[in-house]
Amino acid sequence: MTPAQDRQHIAALIDEATAAGARQTVACAALGLSPRTLQRWRDPTGGIREDRRPCADRPTPANKLNEEERDRIVATCNVPEFASLPPSQIVPRLADQGTYIASESSMYRVLRERGQNHRRGRARPPSRRKPPASFEATGPCQVWSWDITWLPGPVAGTFFYLYLIVDIFSRKIVGWEVYDRETTEFAAQVLRRAILAEGCHASPLVLHADNGSPMKGATMKVTMERLGVIASFSRPRVSNDNPFSEALFRTCKYTPNWPTRGFATIEEARAWVQGFANWYNTEHRHSAIRFVTPDQRHRGEDRALLASRHQVYELARAARPERWSGQTRNWHPIGSVWLNPERPEAEHRGHGAADALPQKAGGGGPMAGPTNCAA
Repeated sequence: MTPAQDRQHIAALIDEATAAGARQTVACAALGLSPRTLQRWRDPTGGIREDRRPCADRPTPANKLNEEERDRIVATCNVPEFASLPPSQIVPRLADQGTYIASESSMYRVLRERGQNHRRGRARPPSRRKPPASFEATGPCQVWSWDITWLPGPVAGTFFYLYLIVDIFSRKIVGWEVYDRETTEFAAQVLRRAILAEGCHASPLVLHADNGSPMKGATMKVTMERLGVIASFSRPRVSNDNPFSEALFRTCKYTPNWPTRGFATIEEARAWVQGFANWYNTEHRHSAIRFVTPDQRHRGEDRALLASRHQVYELARAARPERWSGQTRNWHPIGSVWLNPERPEAEHRGHGAADALPQKAGGGGPMAGPTNCAA
């Protein structure tokens, strides 16, 4: 490292030598310096640049706090009068007393260097919530997701409540009902009817929901225990832990025949949801399951259908190979579906890292990675 003062002295010696008739290359070699280095030192005006390398020795700034001033900052922040206050509160109080020690930012910096930049007073420090457990669905009736959404009523500010359960493996709506209020008793009724309709009493079933009171009510808990259903919940105030239900609600409310003026009666709302559920399960080609219907995926008919599509594309490619630059479209069935899968940064303990390994909700099968929940 060559300080700026030494650079100026070296450059002056070389200039003096070249003025006396010596070549610059020879003058630089006599000082053990490369001509390219001298060229980098000079700025366009002919002056000498400062050494901008991070590890270069630099003069101590005139405004830098010395160790005695740093000790005084720490001692002042730790006196009983200021022990529970942050620097943003300490600095104005010192100014009211006619005292100035350092700026607010300097106090924060010194406290951070001394390991004392933490919450003061009785406020709890922020805590990071653990992500919900991950569950893998390798077939239907293994992992369900449910939620409640509002349906507009006949008057502004009045609503009906749609209870909706979806199987995340097939995206099939397995249970729904419309009521005039949110209660845990209604939620338990919808769950019992869905399990009876799907006939999944013997298989272990995971039911995921958010943290609403109907989801965690005593009646719902007792019903789930009696039916052998495993409860899974989102993190508090985290909306994207229940993506399957949220995506389904968006599809529901953005269909072309959605009644923008609301439903006149609860019977009208139930009739509309009945039609939507039939269309969604039997006609809607879902993008996350290779554009087959949820019913086809639920019954296991998607494999034959996708194999037929693949054959159609292979025949088209054989007929006109010049139109195909690579492989045909991927019509292979998707694999297992994960509820709240662990993110890659979990290995590095980053944001959203999980502490537990993913749990399988169904039988074995290779993990094919999380699938898109968009409806």
